[in-house]
Amino acid sequence: MAWWLAILLGTSLTINFIDRLVLATVAPMLFRQLHLTASEYSYIVFAFMLGMTLGQIPAGAWIDQVGVRAGLASIFAGWSFSNMAQTVAESVASFSGLRFLMGVFECGNYSAGVKNVGEIFPSDQTALALGLFNSGSLLGSVVAPPLVVYVAHRFGWRSAFLLPSLAGLVWIPLWLQSSRAIARLRLPKPATGAPEKITVSRLLRLRQTWGVILMRALSGPLSQFYWYWLPLYLVRGRGLTMTAMAGLASLSYFVGGVGQIGGGYISGFLIHRGWQVDRARKSTYALGTALAALGTLLAPLTRSSFDAALVAGMGIFGVNVMSNHVIAVITDVFPDSTLARVTGITGVGEGIIDMAMTLFTGVVVMRFSWFPVFAAAAVMPLGSFAALLFYVRRCRSLTPEELLSPA
Repeated sequence: MAWWLAILLGTSLTINFIDRLVLATVAPMLFRQLHLTASEYSYIVFAFMLGMTLGQIPAGAWIDQVGVRAGLASIFAGWSFSNMAQTVAESVASFSGLRFLMGVFECGNYSAGVKNVGEIFPSDQTALALGLFNSGSLLGSVVAPPLVVYVAHRFGWRSAFLLPSLAGLVWIPLWLQSSRAIARLRLPKPATGAPEKITVSRLLRLRQTWGVILMRALSGPLSQFYWYWLPLYLVRGRGLTMTAMAGLASLSYFVGGVGQIGGGYISGFLIHRGWQVDRARKSTYALGTALAALGTLLAPLTRSSFDAALVAGMGIFGVNVMSNHVIAVITDVFPDSTLARVTGITGVGEGIIDMAMTLFTGVVVMRFSWFPVFAAAAVMPLGSFAALLFYVRRCRSLTPEELLSPA
């Protein structure tokens, strides 16, 4: 039953990503029909990022308070209705407002999944379980481009916002019924003497908290970059048709998405072979860092669009390995009672960089070219790995003394 819940959480992320990628996939149509510029598109994406950023800590606190079952169901309904409402959007302002609301609700999906996995899986299965959860982003990102292009061509781009939202409303009762077993699946944790209530302000005085904030802030925005700008890059930067873009974007997302499960499997395999958790996490994170940096730098330099899609897929693969292990490190270091809040705090850090990178991309693409954006993005994984080494330092549970008296 534990693995079924991980699959169900992965399905929530699949629907989440289809909802999220509708805008990116129909963006070339919106550019033509609503006469958008790259800067105006970046404002719409920025609004979503702003909602995601402002909602992170409240969503994490809400889920810690009411539990995963009720918390995830409520935010799922919120983002489904927000996405559905975009069928009537007519302007940059209306799209921005609805994307903001969607971001406020969507940010809790990740926090809920992390909390659920941290509660029911042991450390040697955590990365793989998180990979299974995160694999929902693989399925969603692979399915979204061809599905959305088909629906948009057949029924119009507005219908592309409607259908995934309906799928979300079908998922909610299935989740409510299946997740009743969560309480029975919680594993007994070693007694640590950790205080029941650890405030956000105390968490922010921990070096390790700032370590995971920087790890996520310098890796997660690469995922957002690929989700929101890769389809547009293939159409406007490479001159592809919508149909060709859908195929190559799906290829990139598929190659990259294998990193969700593959990265988790490598880490768990190394731990089973006798490696310490700290060594296994750092080795796998180093691999993800190298692939993310190289793939992102080389993607715009390849001659053929097919090769560019493959190389971008390699970059996404690395980013997904990193993203998976940021959350694994959080579950390694922090007590269960704080997981949703710590995940929310790191989401704020990611959101700030997301917003800056989104506006940067819109301006640079409009005034210069795509390469400077890819080059700047390629440097970010190196900073994320440095944060693991110099701020988190060791992937192991914090003691009560460290939690209460941070260095």
